[in-house]
Amino acid sequence: MAEVTAAMVKDLREKSGAGMMDCKKALNETAGDMDAALDWLRTKGLAAAQKKSSRTAAEGLVGVATSGTKGAAVEVNSETDFVAKNDQFQQFVREVTQIALATGGDVEALKAEAMPSGTTVSEVLTNNIATIGENQSLRRAKRLEVSKGAVVSYVHNQASPGLGKIGVLVALESDASEEVLQGLGKQLAMHIAAAFPKALNENDLDEGEIERERAIATEKAGESGKPADIIAKMVEGSIAKYRKEHALVSQLFVMDGKTKISDVVAKAAKDAGTEIKLVDYVRFQLGEGIEKEASDFAAEVAAASGVAPK
Repeated sequence: MAEVTAAMVKDLREKSGAGMMDCKKALNETAGDMDAALDWLRTKGLAAAQKKSSRTAAEGLVGVATSGTKGAAVEVNSETDFVAKNDQFQQFVREVTQIALATGGDVEALKAEAMPSGTTVSEVLTNNIATIGENQSLRRAKRLEVSKGAVVSYVHNQASPGLGKIGVLVALESDASEEVLQGLGKQLAMHIAAAFPKALNENDLDEGEIERERAIATEKAGESGKPADIIAKMVEGSIAKYRKEHALVSQLFVMDGKTKISDVVAKAAKDAGTEIKLVDYVRFQLGEGIEKEASDFAAEVAAASGVAPK
């Protein structure tokens, strides 16, 4: 069995929102497996359904850029927020985003593209690491394009125009006016930044995550002591709720809390007198899914929970 360290307790606490002692118990029950411990907490009603990705701590910047029917988003990571404020670093992210807009979102291909200086993205990145003195990486990129309409961008926690902590793109296919599409796209992008959908439609949700939710719902429902047929209905109800809450088109619009996103788009289309189709979206949150090295807070956790710091 893996030793449960203070850093592990801290990490689970940040991901789940549960108390330190509950996190310690969960890790002990699951032999230190972080994902299994999170699921254990949830079956006991001690953690939220979604990991708090907003608490991930990798630094750097997300860049977004659009041009009519095209849009691109990139994420470039650094070790500290200090570097993210560096003009040289910001210019690099800005230029790479423009290159992604022109060439596409394949990261390896993007690294081989030429920068305005004539050297490749990879070479400039290597030079930046040497001159700034901190490790950096081009983590991901994606480009959206529609045949007609617009790709609209939004940056949350903007550090500089087109650069920030969360970058969103919304692809709208339509003959509606630029003014209509920009207004609708901006509202949808702000919703996406806040609501964190996992897929455009319910059928696009990851089946692995659905099965994981089903296992958790089954265990929780089984503890109710109700008949098997009732438990089955409870589980299916939980899965239906999960699908609705995590697919963009079925989410409730954050600006009023009652209108489905699909209905928001339909109303905009009716008002514009022409069809508007929400084709795709991108949501890049800085550091999403990246583990951060344990900080000195581990010592505080150790004192409170009685586990060994490491």
